Amino acid sequence: MTRLSVNINKIALIRNSRGSNLPDLKQVSLDCERFGAQGITVHPRPDERHIRYDDIPILKKVVSTEFNIEGNPTEKFLSMVEKHQPHQVTLVPDAPGALTSDSGWDTITHLHKLRDIVQRMHHVGVRVSIFLNPELKMVEGAKEVGTDRIEFYTGDYAKSYKEDREKAISPFVEAALLANQVGLGINAGHDLNLENLNFFQHKIPNLLEVSIGHALVTDALYNGLQNTIKMYLHELQRPVDIYVA
Repeated sequence: MTRLSVNINKIALIRNSRGSNLPDLKQVSLDCERFGAQGITVHPRPDERHIRYDDIPILKKVVSTEFNIEGNPTEKFLSMVEKHQPHQVTLVPDAPGALTSDSGWDTITHLHKLRDIVQRMHHVGVRVSIFLNPELKMVEGAKEVGTDRIEFYTGDYAKSYKEDREKAISPFVEAALLANQVGLGINAGHDLNLENLNFFQHKIPNLLEVSIGHALVTDALYNGLQNTIKMYLHELQRPVDIYVA
């Protein structure tokens, strides 16, 4: 079954807006796991507008499922990962002031840089995933880099889903088949939600994990966190919808 990792960045953003510890990220993480989430994802950014670097050791102590840290592999970021050794690090090519992650790595241009980083992370026993667009040459490059997994950037899929979901999913299926062929694990994330998740999960062969934050937290405002997590798990488990054009 595809695992659900809850990205708690937006929870941290709410906390930071009042300068207090409400909501408490530690307790939210424990609750997410208690409600069925199979992982916790965080993405500290240079301005620390949501997850802060001092959150990491606190969360590392309490997360009992999979702890996934995403981010641009600056020296500060890599040193933090080496120190706290999450189960997985997801390398994302964000610009310093990026509002959100909106594109994957060019694994050909950055081959040597990424290979060195992957080896460095493997040295401390951390699994590596590389944020990627669904392009065959980038999947091939990811294999050369030596990463364990790739994480598909699914923003473009989400944008095109309502217009033509078969067309929207097509490049992801093709890229996923190649990833399976060359032995790369597959994760996915960005703008996946209760509407488009089920179809994506059923179409992508051997999808190991999805990381969902913004949509899940938004849904929780209406449905409650426990109900929302159960709704997302249900979408990952139920049969695919019959599509009516």
